[in-house]
Amino acid sequence: MAGHNSNAFTDQSPGSRGTSEGNEGSTLPPLTPGPHSRRLGIVAVIATFGGLLFGYDTGVINGALEPMKHDLGLTPLTEGVVTSSLLIGAAAGAMVGGRLSDAYGRRRMIIWLAVLFFFSALGCVVAPNFEVMVVARFFLGLAVGGASVTVPVFLAEISPTERRGALTGFNEVMIVFGQFAAFLVNAIIGNVLSDLEGVWRIMLSVAALPAIVLFFGMLRMPESPRWLLSKGRTEEALAVLRQVRPEARAVAEMDEVRALAKQEEQSKLGSWASLKTPWIRRIVFVGIGLAVAQQLTGINSIMYYGSQLLIEAGFEANAALIANVANGVVSVSAMLVGLKLITIIPRRKLLVGGFIGITTMHLLVGVFSLVLPEGMMRAYVILVLVVLFVACMQATLGLTVWVMLAEIFPLKIRGFAIGLSVLCMWLTNAALSLSFPSLVAGIGISSTFFVFAVLGVLSTIFIATQVPETKGRSLEKLEEDISTGAIFLPSERNSRRR
Repeated sequence: MAGHNSNAFTDQSPGSRGTSEGNEGSTLPPLTPGPHSRRLGIVAVIATFGGLLFGYDTGVINGALEPMKHDLGLTPLTEGVVTSSLLIGAAAGAMVGGRLSDAYGRRRMIIWLAVLFFFSALGCVVAPNFEVMVVARFFLGLAVGGASVTVPVFLAEISPTERRGALTGFNEVMIVFGQFAAFLVNAIIGNVLSDLEGVWRIMLSVAALPAIVLFFGMLRMPESPRWLLSKGRTEEALAVLRQVRPEARAVAEMDEVRALAKQEEQSKLGSWASLKTPWIRRIVFVGIGLAVAQQLTGINSIMYYGSQLLIEAGFEANAALIANVANGVVSVSAMLVGLKLITIIPRRKLLVGGFIGITTMHLLVGVFSLVLPEGMMRAYVILVLVVLFVACMQATLGLTVWVMLAEIFPLKIRGFAIGLSVLCMWLTNAALSLSFPSLVAGIGISSTFFVFAVLGVLSTIFIATQVPETKGRSLEKLEEDISTGAIFLPSERNSRRR
């Protein structure tokens, strides 16, 4: 999600301390090509169907909501409740998903999530009224939230250091691809079957198909070697590594995996009591601020209500479904650009530049929707500006916020701090999704985007004054600089301190 949301166990997660793409400073044998590479690729593709479902189930409401509101008699308020019920479920799912996967295994958890995805999707399809729809969407949200924390962890733990960033980043790409797929399916079904009563039920039913693939695919996938080792199942862990590594590398990597398992246990030591320490309280505040600021861009309001926004702008309903596909195409393309930008541009500069671009788009949408008369010119101008907003968001904040959440927290509070930040992200997402339809209905498009612009200015100030730079530091150096406060000093003084 852009936002999604999703967890960020990138190549900078525990266990790749001080490295990024590559195996610098390691005595492990090189990662040579072979059948294990193909096996690892298959594991990654199957697991990231969880990300695909995450994206599809959050994006499909975009086109389904307009016909659904007539069949179920939804008001702007109940439209928001239907949309946000999934996000509230996702917050709960993210809270418990990590603990369940720790107890029962990553692979088993993903299989359970596939079952929950399937039956919750069917519940949405057959929902006879608003109340049943909200309950079904809540359970679907539990699956989304569980996937947002379990799939990235599984990928990070089964990937070699050299490929960890690429494979966990692939899950983010699958999430935005799932949203694009939802927009495309909505456009096709909405136009071909526009006269069919209950066409939204067909849109929602498509989500059952990738859930089936995820379920049967994961039955043939291995468990995380780090999780197996944490349970004392050493031989099974080595057998898994032999599937996805060269033989010499698999044997040599066992010692590293043991160290990773110990570090992971350390990362669960944080709790609310940790916040009594001033420097911990400050960096957790920064993490929560990053997570909330990302959502205050309104990106998910566009992903959930884009079709309705375009109808408000002047498009016919079927044309809006087609035009909305542009958001999905641009979202996927910009996310791929973001994967490149984050390797060459300092994190904070990327965030500040992103917020400046996003806020500019918000202002322009507000101005042009106010000054242009209703008609197709106004509709197309707003479409172009919304697409530019999505592009700027996904190429900058979409991935960078998640990477920074994985980097800025010291090991002993990492699990607690990321969990708290992601919870605040989901709750902010839910609050915006609940209020967006009522906001547009009450004050109009222009005023709504002016509100987003004000929030963008405040977020830019927050990033510029409170968020430290993390690029180019090992996780050990980050932890030292955060605990001493050196990371918050101006760059010149900071460089002298180092």
